[in-house]
Amino acid sequence: MKLRLAAGAVGVSALLSAGLLGVTGSLGHASAAPSGPAAGASAGHPCGTKAKAGSYRHVIWIFMENQAYNAIIGSSQASYINAVARQCGLATNYHNITHPSLPNYIAATSGLPYSSLRNFLPDCGPAGSCVTSARSIFAQGETWKAYDESMPSSCDRSNAGTYAARHNPATYYTTLRGCTSSDVPYSRLASDLAHNQLPAFSFITPNLIDDMHNGTISDGSTWLSRNLPTILSSPEYRGGSTAVFITWDEGEGGGYGAGEQCATSTSDTSCHVVTLVISPSTHVGTRSGTLFNHYSLLGTAEQLLGLPKLGLAAKYPAMTSAFNL
Repeated sequence: MKLRLAAGAVGVSALLSAGLLGVTGSLGHASAAPSGPAAGASAGHPCGTKAKAGSYRHVIWIFMENQAYNAIIGSSQASYINAVARQCGLATNYHNITHPSLPNYIAATSGLPYSSLRNFLPDCGPAGSCVTSARSIFAQGETWKAYDESMPSSCDRSNAGTYAARHNPATYYTTLRGCTSSDVPYSRLASDLAHNQLPAFSFITPNLIDDMHNGTISDGSTWLSRNLPTILSSPEYRGGSTAVFITWDEGEGGGYGAGEQCATSTSDTSCHVVTLVISPSTHVGTRSGTLFNHYSLLGTAEQLLGLPKLGLAAKYPAMTSAFNL
């Protein structure tokens, strides 16, 4: 039976004292710390266990949907998310790129400018002119996988139930090789973690309920409370080689019809989203007010993995220094 206890119904202190940072996730195996190399990090104490930034060989992004910063931080519906923010790092001045969803996914993975993002309005499927031959972080030479919850088959380009192809950016890159082997259903993550087969770059997409697009903030917070601990209990994370970033594609509202320039907009709440930085070397409770955006996220991942910065990722500051990565 699927547990329906919303994380939002539990206070932050109760979450921590009850050890819910280490509950069993829906990935299919318990999140108690497995045997293997350990650097002190765990699901219950994921950050601040290493004084100095280490060599990160794995970067994981988890993309949530359609909630502005103020709807999440301080919300009783997002107690688990706020607990993680208290334990790890929070970018307090982080911005999406535009509206609606799809251009943000493309910008974050390619660094393409606004002029090139217009082809992806409004949230079209990966066909016709709604694709790109641009390079992406999926094809910079490192190993990669996209893990998509509720996706019926690998590299699926059609919507199905609670799976939305527009939230799966790998399917939009026409020159990307290996989509059928690397763009896989979310259930594969459990096996990859258990067998030390996590790729260098991972893009995780919850389904339309769990990413808050069609579900509630509590739905998304609950999903993270079940799934993030499994990642944080993996040998890769505990061994100090993995950094995790949780962000939202965009805030709610904004100029959906023709797009909106959000990357540096500090006055529009629809452009201001939460981004959590989780790594063993990120000090507990780190806050940064530096203006970051999805281009910064791309540049950060590329810097950590030793990759060249694509497009506008080179224009905006990376998050490595601010969060001791």
